[in-house]
Amino acid sequence: MPHKKEAYKEELYGDTVQEKILEFADRGFDSIPESERDEWFCRFKFWGLFHQRSGQEGYFMMRLTNCNGRLDPGQLRAIGEVADEYATGPETNPEFGNGWIDLTTRQSVQLHWIRLEDVPDVWDKLEAAGVTTRSSGGDTMRNIVGCPVAGKADDEIIDTQPILDRFQDEIRDDDALCNMPRKFNISITGTPEGGAQDSINDIGLEPAQKEIDGEEQLGFNVRVGGGLGGHEPRVARPLDVWVAPDRAVDIVRAFVELYHDYGDRENRSKNRSRFFVDDNGPEWIRETLQAEYVDWELKTSGADMRDRYTYNAGRPSEDGAFDYVGVHDQKNGKKWVGLSVACGRLESQEAIRLAELAAEYGSGEVRLTRRQNPLIMDVDPNRVDDLLREPLLHKHTPEPNPFVRGATACTGTEFCGLALTETKARMARMLRWLRDNVDLPEDVCQLKIHFSGCTADCGQANTADIGLLGMRARKDGEMVEALDIGLGGGIGEDPSFVNWIRQRVPADEVPGAIKNIVEAYAAHRFAGQTFREWVAATSDEQLIELCEPVETSYDDPCLYDAKQSWYPFDAEKQATKGVQGADD
Repeated sequence: MPHKKEAYKEELYGDTVQEKILEFADRGFDSIPESERDEWFCRFKFWGLFHQRSGQEGYFMMRLTNCNGRLDPGQLRAIGEVADEYATGPETNPEFGNGWIDLTTRQSVQLHWIRLEDVPDVWDKLEAAGVTTRSSGGDTMRNIVGCPVAGKADDEIIDTQPILDRFQDEIRDDDALCNMPRKFNISITGTPEGGAQDSINDIGLEPAQKEIDGEEQLGFNVRVGGGLGGHEPRVARPLDVWVAPDRAVDIVRAFVELYHDYGDRENRSKNRSRFFVDDNGPEWIRETLQAEYVDWELKTSGADMRDRYTYNAGRPSEDGAFDYVGVHDQKNGKKWVGLSVACGRLESQEAIRLAELAAEYGSGEVRLTRRQNPLIMDVDPNRVDDLLREPLLHKHTPEPNPFVRGATACTGTEFCGLALTETKARMARMLRWLRDNVDLPEDVCQLKIHFSGCTADCGQANTADIGLLGMRARKDGEMVEALDIGLGGGIGEDPSFVNWIRQRVPADEVPGAIKNIVEAYAAHRFAGQTFREWVAATSDEQLIELCEPVETSYDDPCLYDAKQSWYPFDAEKQATKGVQGADD
């Protein structure tokens, strides 16, 4: 029997939902019958509106969509102005103030505290700049990800930007495919560093070379069924298919249609494409694609060309700590400058200023990475030093300390009903404490610490050097926020997930545990050994012993179960007020 959400979607979904949102906005939030809110909130997600958690009735998170993290000139400024005017709530976050944007791990933007009544005006302002929220949530193809410097990188194997644009126009914008069994993630990478993290997407295309009729040709190998979450992460499996660039759109559409037609619409806990691939296997999928969905002969996989895969790969520093942060060459003689934004959160005025700097020093184009960071594109090489002297780049510096550089955090209990712990403010405070209290070896330029507030793993904790996952536990007889601690994850040529070695550690003891394991790594590693390599070479028993939780001088912002408050930083929590923002 189909899940109840399938009935909601069958009755009304996709583009027609926008009309109903506008009607409700005109009449006010209370016009949505309370008995129907579950079904309407389910439908609203297609248009990027997610009702915030219990106690925050009437407020929505709004997710934008911009294929491959690309923001054309003027678009970031429009987003910043919308955040400044509309994304403000009744309480101020002690770390980040009021009115800001969140950069996401899918190269897009989220706004919070949006009132339903303001949605029409917000849409008008965004759409005037060419920004949309369509198909950014719900059971749809989500924001398509790729190399954030596609078409610009000087080491690019294949320029994937035209292909990404076709994914958007011909597949993601197709109304016939908007109602998927569950959300669906598409990626393609044309550069050797692997910035799209294809192995954790539902379908990912990776650069590969194959001999065709006696000539070596560039194209893509295809992976399917990757994803995180639910303590059941999967690495996408090779499909043993190689396609030329002019077939990339066709093969992605074919797999989307296959999952759309055959995917499970009954059991939502087991119907992501990773379980679909588990159940059917790559061989059946390949055979079915050939028999029913493509009209050309599928070729077997080619030779992987990413011998320099360095993005979140745990490679040594001499291989390049490639995360797009810093100053880099473009193939057109210009530069891009990657900023490091702690926790992925930019104040609205900072977003506006960033847009101004992008226009003043570059082409005005800004791109976003999967590590919640923005890039200023097309900077004149002669003006890089002037750009680096701008005050905004002192705070969100292209040369951050290793902890800030490697940090990622999801939304957490501040707004998410699924999360068990607060994430953003905790991560910001933790980053400062680690900076001031933990020394890393000189050759270690980043240590990836990813924080997810629950097992959905939106912060990609499973892929980190040190993964943190929100839980709860009792300490001294009281319920407190707690974290599972995992070690040794990474993507790269040999993707693997963290080993969860400590469970339900009280949040105020987690920085001490991180200090202990990092200092053990510094003391016992051999020269040049990365954290991921050291973890792999160390027994579980040793890691558990070395990662000893301990109370320290760290002062946790939300130790006592922030989920029980309507907002973790309400007036009753005055002790958290006045904390300075995370910086380098």
